[in-house]
Amino acid sequence: MGTGKDYTTDRIRNVVIVGHSRAGKSMLVDALTFVGGTNPRRAGPGDPTVTCYRDEEVAHQMSMVCTPAATEWMGAKLNLIDTPGFVDFAGEIEAGVRVADAAVVVVGARSGVGLGTIDAWERLDARGLPRIAFISKMDREGADFETAWRSVKERLSATVIPVEIPIGEGDDFHGIINLFSGKAHLYERGSMAGEYEESEIPAEHQATYERWRTELMETVATTDEALLERYLDGQEISRDEAIAAMARSVCAGELVPAFCGSALLGYGMRALLSKMVELLPSPAQVPSEKAHDDDGAEIELRADDRARLAALIFKTASEAHVGELSYFKVVSGCLENGQELLDVETGKTEKLGHVSVPVGRQRLEVSRLHAGDIGVVAKLKTARTNHTMCDSAGQLHLEPIAFPSPDTRVALSGVDRKDEDKLGEALQKLAAEDPTFVTEFDSELRQTIARGLGDLHLQVQIERLEQRFHVKVETEAPRVAYRETLRRKASGHGRHKKQTGGRGQFGDCHVTLEPLPRGETYAFVNRVVGGAIPSKYIPAVDKGIQEASERGILAGFPVIDFQATCTDGSHHSVDSSEMAFKIAGSLAFQKAAHEADPYLLEPVMAVEVSIPNDAMGDVTGDISHRRGRVLGMDALGATSVLKAMIPEAELLGYAASLRQMTHGRGHHTRKFAAYEEVPAHIAEKIIKERPAQAPLE
Repeated sequence: MGTGKDYTTDRIRNVVIVGHSRAGKSMLVDALTFVGGTNPRRAGPGDPTVTCYRDEEVAHQMSMVCTPAATEWMGAKLNLIDTPGFVDFAGEIEAGVRVADAAVVVVGARSGVGLGTIDAWERLDARGLPRIAFISKMDREGADFETAWRSVKERLSATVIPVEIPIGEGDDFHGIINLFSGKAHLYERGSMAGEYEESEIPAEHQATYERWRTELMETVATTDEALLERYLDGQEISRDEAIAAMARSVCAGELVPAFCGSALLGYGMRALLSKMVELLPSPAQVPSEKAHDDDGAEIELRADDRARLAALIFKTASEAHVGELSYFKVVSGCLENGQELLDVETGKTEKLGHVSVPVGRQRLEVSRLHAGDIGVVAKLKTARTNHTMCDSAGQLHLEPIAFPSPDTRVALSGVDRKDEDKLGEALQKLAAEDPTFVTEFDSELRQTIARGLGDLHLQVQIERLEQRFHVKVETEAPRVAYRETLRRKASGHGRHKKQTGGRGQFGDCHVTLEPLPRGETYAFVNRVVGGAIPSKYIPAVDKGIQEASERGILAGFPVIDFQATCTDGSHHSVDSSEMAFKIAGSLAFQKAAHEADPYLLEPVMAVEVSIPNDAMGDVTGDISHRRGRVLGMDALGATSVLKAMIPEAELLGYAASLRQMTHGRGHHTRKFAAYEEVPAHIAEKIIKERPAQAPLE
């Protein structure tokens, strides 16, 4: 694969690599690209790989970013999209799945199906992607092919069927039997490019081969009536016929062929590359994409060079000495290097110069990209992740990536003034790269709040702040926006008189406060008669009351849901002023509010929790422990969605606890619902920790 080489749509395979963390995905992509010839150096144990090379990934020894790497095999171009396995980086998985046409699900031969595998499988199901399974790390101690295969069959799909079986396991793993060809591939240690010697099946493995071969051919035969009739008549099904039938079944989602090997040793890589080309669909073979124009009318886009040009940016990243990189998929049409496209989201025109094919951090410039292909360009001006780029034939919007909502929060502040000054801009750049990392400044609580998909996700973003932007931060728990309100009606008198020589200050008012129904916030009523307070000073009384209510009575939180009525007062023809009456209104409010039996309110969140049914008891018990109440439940097969009301103060750390209770399978969303009274014993503690100012005399 060299600069300028064309791959037409029928010779492209877009394959996302998914699986549980540490199943061997990145090492597999590294080995496949090495064997395919686009990766000049094989990674060893613990080394950076072609797709897992960033500082934070090397430090944590795990992928954290969706990273494409192209290679070539059998005249086809394979866009291999490596994804993280840890659920804290689910947004990256979702991006990779969105632009793929098929998947390889990697399962460790020792560990079997993990929670990350289940999560990824469900994402593939949601997109309807064809897939094949790869049992990895067959050379590791404790590797057990049959146990790993059965974990896939039992926990993921009964349609999985081996097309390869290993010769030996662990240290004894030295070959693979291909059930299609009936031949053994024998390897020698050190053959890093995956070369093997083809031979007859060793006698000691003949019985095992016959058992698996019979199961494979029976399964394949049942996918086609003509093949099944021949098979039942005792006729032989040829290798080519079996592969063709398997390919149809894979594309239809009816079968999941399973392969095996060792990426570290290079064993099984050539067969896996061949079967990705032979069994997985090209962009031309998958259903058309649906887009919408500005009027909402639906448009179907096929991966065809003759169709109008449309591309989706699925990843934005920043690299030193290069700047911002935009990874995109050409959904339809043919993109020429240097072509100008419209960024539909901003209405700006972008020139796509130096269009390249990504191979991890390397980029190979090409003259064009055909429909269905994946590319990368640097330094677009306004285009970002999830933006649609299209030609000038009229605006259209491609289906965006459905990024998960971040549910873990932390407050950030710069270690010193220099860090604080740079923090906002650095956070904006990180958020532009990762839509699941959201930041905002809460002006009420005076905190910068960062939200992510988990503690590790946030930890990595904090590391990036220091490593890439040289910004050091301190973290603390986000504060809770409590409120105060009044239980009963009370009145207060505010009088402000000051004489310092010359013109003085005089304001005098009587104010009555009374509670309002929850949610009505504030109302002001003027019942002054006879000109006791001139009408021009009444708004100042109102303003003084509002400013005082913002400072609170019990613990410095804003007072809400009350009505203030100005009933009487007096003025001075010379010394009265708006400022004097504003101060008087503030004093009257404070005196009345202390007599109105004030109490604390807390924000209560409407929470939806998606969980597996077997975790129902633990999750509902935990909600009760957090002073929450379950409102209802919707059953969705093996999972359920609980709807609950939980005080915001009790949701600190909830995402991590939920993940632990559900073994990584649960997630939740939350939104503000209402303010409710804080229980007395909790309110007492809050007031002690944050007492309000005493009323002014």
